[in-house]
Amino acid sequence: MRQIPDIPTLLRQYRAYLMLQRGLSENTVESYLFDAGKLIDYLTCENAALRDVDYPRLQNFAATLFDLGIAEASRKRVISGIKAFFHFLRTENYIEEDPTLLLETPRPGHHLPEVLSIDEIDSLIEAIDPDSVAAVRNRAIIETLYGCGLRVSELVNLELSRINLDELYIVVHGKGNKERMVPMSPTAAAYISDYIHGERCGLKIDRGEESYVFLNSRGHRLTRQMVFTIIRRLAAAADIQRTISPHTLRHSFATHLLEGGANLRAIQQMLGHESIATTEIYIHLDTTRLREEILTHHPRNMK
Repeated sequence: MRQIPDIPTLLRQYRAYLMLQRGLSENTVESYLFDAGKLIDYLTCENAALRDVDYPRLQNFAATLFDLGIAEASRKRVISGIKAFFHFLRTENYIEEDPTLLLETPRPGHHLPEVLSIDEIDSLIEAIDPDSVAAVRNRAIIETLYGCGLRVSELVNLELSRINLDELYIVVHGKGNKERMVPMSPTAAAYISDYIHGERCGLKIDRGEESYVFLNSRGHRLTRQMVFTIIRRLAAAADIQRTISPHTLRHSFATHLLEGGANLRAIQQMLGHESIATTEIYIHLDTTRLREEILTHHPRNMK
């Protein structure tokens, strides 16, 4: 194993390696050198040498970047640069093993979705003018989005033949041309039935639109934008201050199921998520409920 030279010499060698062997641009080379410099500054403060760097020390370095408030994208780039630097040290036989092999780059965090409370859902429904010509349809839309967790595209493309009012389920044509069966609540089924056999029967339906459930006053299938407009108008009428959309009802559906004790895999199937990781964004229960769960179910707290 070779002796590690002084830092200025080592960085000159690293620059030559990046430019000549890896063929990187000048700007990219400068970025890699900047990242290596960050680690070297950290090690200087810790009175540690490059040869002493191990995985736990690198974890502490990564944690320091987070504590300093450095943005996720920047932290990801720095960690990537550190990996490249240690790969160089290993290639040049300055170190025996690469301590960055197990070091993970920061993963993008999930933004928690906006969720309505049950009271807010009720106020949204109560905001529907019962005397309006589309009152029953709009109630059916809210109940279907919230009661079945549909995407807005799945709602506007829902066909009459895919609804089973007797067995209380609908067949949804989702992403990737995949179909799934979603149970309906009796409430959603009742309002869909009222709309299909009442308000919808009075429409003059255009040719080619006959199979679709939700139509506008001219007999055309509803557009995604129209559903957005309906939801936002109702939110304004219900004095809900946050910006919500049809997807908010889908998020609320999943969250309320989870809080009610539903299995995450079952929620995944009902939402049509290919990966369970996508469904896991709904695990954002408040700390009060988490505390209650621990006090109720942890063996140390059970008599």
